[in-house]
Amino acid sequence: MRQTGTDDRKDDGFAERIWRRAEGVIEPFGDTEQDVLPRDAWQFILFFARQARGPFILLLIVGGMSGAVEAAMYWSIGWIIDLLEHSTPSQLLADHWLSLAGFLLLVLVVRAGVMIANTVVEQQVIVPSFYQLVRWQSFRRVIEQPYAFYQNDFAGRIATKILQGGEATGDFIVSSLQSLWSFLSFVVLTTTILMLLDPMLGVVLLLWGAAYGVTAWRLLPPLRAAGRRSADERSIMNGRLVDAFTNIMAVKLFDSGRRENDFVRDSMEGYLDAVRGLTRAITRVRSGVAVLNGIMMAAVFVFAIRGWMSGTATTGEIAAAMGLVFRLNQMSGHMMFNLNGLIRSFATVQDATGTISVKPEIADAPGAVPMPRAKGDIVFDNVSFHYGQGGGVIENFSLHIRPGERVALIGPSGAGKTTIVNLALRLFDVEAGRILVDGVDIRGVTQASLRAQFGVVAQDPMLMHRSIRDNIAYSKPGAADDEVFEAARRAAAHDFIVGVTDPKGRVGYDAHVGERGVKLSGGQRQRIALARMMLKNAPILILDEATSALDSEVEAAIQENLTELMMGKTVIAVAHRLSTIAALDRLVVVDRGRIVEEGTHEGLIQRDGLYAQLWKRQSGGFLASRLAAE
Repeated sequence: MRQTGTDDRKDDGFAERIWRRAEGVIEPFGDTEQDVLPRDAWQFILFFARQARGPFILLLIVGGMSGAVEAAMYWSIGWIIDLLEHSTPSQLLADHWLSLAGFLLLVLVVRAGVMIANTVVEQQVIVPSFYQLVRWQSFRRVIEQPYAFYQNDFAGRIATKILQGGEATGDFIVSSLQSLWSFLSFVVLTTTILMLLDPMLGVVLLLWGAAYGVTAWRLLPPLRAAGRRSADERSIMNGRLVDAFTNIMAVKLFDSGRRENDFVRDSMEGYLDAVRGLTRAITRVRSGVAVLNGIMMAAVFVFAIRGWMSGTATTGEIAAAMGLVFRLNQMSGHMMFNLNGLIRSFATVQDATGTISVKPEIADAPGAVPMPRAKGDIVFDNVSFHYGQGGGVIENFSLHIRPGERVALIGPSGAGKTTIVNLALRLFDVEAGRILVDGVDIRGVTQASLRAQFGVVAQDPMLMHRSIRDNIAYSKPGAADDEVFEAARRAAAHDFIVGVTDPKGRVGYDAHVGERGVKLSGGQRQRIALARMMLKNAPILILDEATSALDSEVEAAIQENLTELMMGKTVIAVAHRLSTIAALDRLVVVDRGRIVEEGTHEGLIQRDGLYAQLWKRQSGGFLASRLAAE
């Protein structure tokens, strides 16, 4: 262990504590009791601003002080010039050392202190934590939205709204309280100083301010429109690029004529045209500000020289006046684009609230209670559901599944099988009737406790771009590694898992599976999903063709464990491959949202109804009859 550098470590520790204290003023993961965030953009911004009231008031103060210090420095330069004009080198320090020391104090201490305070409040106190606070609270509300909410939008778009909404809210408040307020305070002080020197100088700045406002009012809307168009065209171009790369196999196999090149080029041409429109709007704004500021500086110069010639203005006052307007020229050009940024940030907040600030259509009822571990008695009592369309899908559906019973839902595509399952999981709410689990209406219990009763394996396994261990353990937080490994073995997944690697060199259970498990085969993904369900060990199982992606050898290897898992549990199997469910207790045939047949496999075959027709088609009878006819 090193014995040197103790003092350095103490200094580093002290500095670290200072950083952390500043960065901890706003709790980035704080929350409120408000279920739905404000929909109006102003109310949305104020809602979050109130949660960091102290830091924003401090930013308002130091922002105003920044403008005051800027004006004071330019005024001080003029004052010093006059001082030098009326003093001799030998007597300057003796007569004016206190005043000169005051100027140095302004430059070295006050200016630096205000700038540092401004930077610390903005960059350490507000920007990291406040922006994260908005994103976190937005995410917390959006994640509570029902399944249908995500069916009607792109996941990437929803995520973008959360990220952009947080940044735009923070940018709007910070720019308003810092840049805009600092600029306004500088303008007010500059106008006051110049008006004291010569009322006409103040009049010049007042006229300039009015013309500046008119210029902003006339030129910023076209700039915003051009910015929106360029953003839209950019998203179109990006979408076509992503579409081409996502479907690269189809491009390689079918695009022999390079149609994709023309398709993407068309979007790039649209984006290029939009960017040219944007740059033209920017040029107009800059040109307008340049001409306006040139007239303002020339007018101030003329009146200042006139004052000096008439003896009403000193050389230092002229220097101060010109310095102030030169600085105003620099700040005003920057501020014109800050104003555009403010408007753009506000528009972004408006757009984001349309996604973020939406009341969930499905929520826990007031007084909803957690459901204890279910026995597995499920009743669909005269249930109707039409996806809000007024008819079709599920109509007066009634079904009683007893505890421990293994039931298959069978029917042609579009019959409503998956919708029935989704209603039981309360991913959608019934439009009529009710669903009971152990005699309790599922709308009277919390959604989380209801879904905890179900183990689900879908035909398209739901894997996240995380490690294989995390994907299996997702159904049981805190599961020990031994439990994860055992579940993988029971799902015949352990042997292939230990051989998986990812591009970052992670191996086995630590390897990441890619977005939606894309790095794994369909059968591997389904085995991991089965392992996850086995680890959860829920009292009700929903199997949506849970072994459809497995080859016969692997399916046989896990069938014994799957049969063991189903013992004593209520099972709902959504079946497409009829050979996998023929041995279940009861087969329920659904067509157009209604039960048309139910019974055992043998009994339904003898009835020669819809199930028998489906069975013949899958077992070869349909194909054989077609061949015979030909």
